[in-house]
Formats: sequence, C-alpha cells, structure tokens
Amino acid sequence: MKIEQIYTGCLAQGAYYIESEGEAAIIDPLRESKPYIEKANREGAKIKYIFETHFHADFVSGHVDLADKTGATIVYGPKAQASFQFHESKDGEIFHLGKIRIKVLHTPGHTMESATYLLLDEEGKEHAIFSGDTLFIGDVGRPDLAQKGDLTQEDLAGFLFDSLRKKIMPLPDSVIVYPAHGAGSACGKNMSKEITDTLGNQKKTNYALRANMTKEEFIKEVTEGLLPPPQYFAQNVAMNKSEAQGLDEVLKKGKVALDVETFEAMANHEGALVLDTRKQEEFSRDHIPNSIFIGIDGDFAPWVGALIPDLQQPIIFIAPEGREEEVVTRLSRVGYDNTLGYLKGGIEAWKAAGKETDQVKSIEAKDFALAYQTGGINVLDVRKPSEYEAEHVDKAQSFPLDYISKNMEDIDHDKAYHIHCAGGYRSMIAASILKSRGFHDIVDVKGGMKEIAKTGIPKTEFVCTSS
Repeated sequence: MKIEQIYTGCLAQGAYYIESEGEAAIIDPLRESKPYIEKANREGAKIKYIFETHFHADFVSGHVDLADKTGATIVYGPKAQASFQFHESKDGEIFHLGKIRIKVLHTPGHTMESATYLLLDEEGKEHAIFSGDTLFIGDVGRPDLAQKGDLTQEDLAGFLFDSLRKKIMPLPDSVIVYPAHGAGSACGKNMSKEITDTLGNQKKTNYALRANMTKEEFIKEVTEGLLPPPQYFAQNVAMNKSEAQGLDEVLKKGKVALDVETFEAMANHEGALVLDTRKQEEFSRDHIPNSIFIGIDGDFAPWVGALIPDLQQPIIFIAPEGREEEVVTRLSRVGYDNTLGYLKGGIEAWKAAGKETDQVKSIEAKDFALAYQTGGINVLDVRKPSEYEAEHVDKAQSFPLDYISKNMEDIDHDKAYHIHCAGGYRSMIAASILKSRGFHDIVDVKGGMKEIAKTGIPKTEFVCTSS
C-alpha cells in the first residue's frame, strides 16, 4: 500500500495518490491531469477511482479530464448533483483497491454532499481518513459556503457537529488524518501549518473536537468571525459541477507569445487585463501603465481569484522567462481560462519598442519612520482586519486588500498615501490597483510591518481584557 500527499502550497491544498497491487486512486485532484497519470505510469499502476470529498470552492478540479484520459470512475458522496457522469456513493459503501478498501463516510456540514473516505488496510484495520473540508488539522470546514433556500450556516454547522461526533470521533485514535487544506486556505478560519496528524492528537488539540462541547457551543464557535468568502468561490463550485474545459485546451490558447504591438492592441482595444507576475521589486522599477501586479512567487491564484471578479476576463500577462506555462496553469486552477498570451521578451521588449513605462515609488521602513515623525502623511494598512486589530501604526487607515474595490471611495485622489502590508507582497498588489484607478501619489513601504516594527514607530496594539 502506498499513500502520497501531493501538496500545493500556493493553494494550501492536498491531493492524494493511493495505490495497492497496481490499482490507484486519486483524491481531490487539481486541474492538471498529467502529473497523476505520469505518477501512476511510473508506478506501473492504473488509476481506477477519482474520489472527490465535495464540490470544491477554492479551486477547479481536473476530475472530468482525468477520468476521460484514464477511464477511472469519479466518486462523490451522497446527494451530489453534477452535469457529468459520476458515481453517487452511499454512506458506508466500500470500494476495493487492490488489497485495501475505501469506505465512504457521509459527513455533511461543510457541504451537504461532503464525504470522508476511510482507508482500511490489507488486514481490514482502520488506517487513515481523507477528510476533505470536514476536518482540518486544528480546525473544521466553514459551514457558510453551501447555504441554499432555508438552509442557514447554523443548520450546516449543526450537521457538521453530528458528522464529527457520529462518524469521525468514534474512530481509533491511531487513525491518520489527511485533510484537503492547511494554513492559508480560506476554507477554514484557523488551520494549523501541519498538514497531517493522528485523530487522537486532534481530539486533544482541535477546539471543535472537545469531548464535552455542546452542539450550541460548536455552532457558535465555528460561525463566529467568519469573513465573507472570496468572490470566485461560487464560480469555482459551478465549474466543478460541470464539464470544465480541459487544461490542454486552456494552455493551447494561453501559452501564446505576443509581440509588443499585438500585446498593446489587446490591452487598449480588446479589453484585456494586463497581469504582471514578476517580482514586486521588478514591477516597482518598471511596469506597463495600468497593469496589475500579482507575483507568481506569492499566493498568486487566491489573490487573482479574490481581486478579478469575472472568470471570463481576457488576460494577457508578463512572466519571468520560462514560467509562462506555470502562469497559465495556476490561473486555470482557480477558473481563469480566458488567458490569451504573454508579452514575448517581457518588459525589456516593451521598452525597446519605445513604449511608456510607469513606476511605484518605494522607500525603506527607516525612511518611512522619518516621514511619519515629520507628520502629515497618510498611511494605508492593506492587511486583513485581524492583523490590523492586533497591531498597527498609530493613525493608519485600515484598507484591506481583500475589499479594495469596495473601499475605494474611502480615499482621496488628491492625497498622497504611504502603503504597507506585512511583508511587501500585498501592498504592491494594492499599489498597482490604486494606480490603475488614478491614484498616482502612492509610496510603498518595503518589507511592510515586519520592517516598520523595527523602527520604533508608534503603534497601537490590541489588548485583551477579561472581566
């Protein structure tokens, strides 16, 4: 028996390869089929099943394409509905894979079709669970994404409580927990950086598995402090319920080298968004006017999904040399399939053609501290509200990147702004968006709060008081 976790850090997502006696199963695959097929070929195995724990919201799965290419059966939990052919499993149903078995545990709560897959080893022993978004390490799935009709997030939280208590917690402490996500995913509130654990340890450390917890307490705690889900989540669910275009076709259309004149025409006359995926320092020095920075080396796909509202938005891009296919692939993972090509030769080709470029002024944290002490500067903190509440520069305005479009009216075109995040990545994204909206007097603080904290600049810290 082989179990391999295939973890994708930028999405904080775990897919799984399971094999026994030349038969393989894939759990929660990403959009691209090729890595799973190549893995099975190397192992001399045939992919028999594709198990989906639920209809994912934070990425587009490649289940349909992978099934077409391998003949594998797609399996979902009870009550799943989709436009493609799949096997709707029953609670307790057993699937044979070589000498091992996979048992379906219907665990509604995160979504109504959510299933946890229990692996029984060669001796029939309960070995591991693939818990999807039902149980994470240190957390559980948010119960607000599948609200429909009269079904509220409190109703879903109640289902989740029952699923955990009746289906998962009775399992042996030795069972290994393999979740679908880790820290950084928006599918939970406070996941651990660990990406696997034993169920016994989770019973001791996971707040949602407290032995003496009432259903009312559980519902209150898992629904408290939930931020609105990223706007692309609902669109990704819809794609996962339909026969989404295969990645091969997306790459064929998107991995096209465009000369400067064609690139410029597409940006100016065809409504294409110019996405710059280089390093933030490179974007700061030189970029195409009105282009948007979201660096490939950061949390690229989630920020694209959070900030570009239309999955059908035509996108043309600038990429680090040799990483063009990676950009198209990572865009497709969150449903952006209308990528039309990249600038051949990058920004250097643009400048060589005599085209105009723009810059984002950046300063060191020590220089920001001097300007702050002089007085009269406006500071935008683009971190999450929870980060701002924990600690922020005195008199800084909370201006979360997640909600930048909604909050644009809270700032003034006639004012200059110093802008920062935690480390510099998000503030450069925000600066690029602001400049594209006509805010040109923007100064980015290099290193963000991490460096600002070293300067001794006055800060406000949240103090927790108890009565």
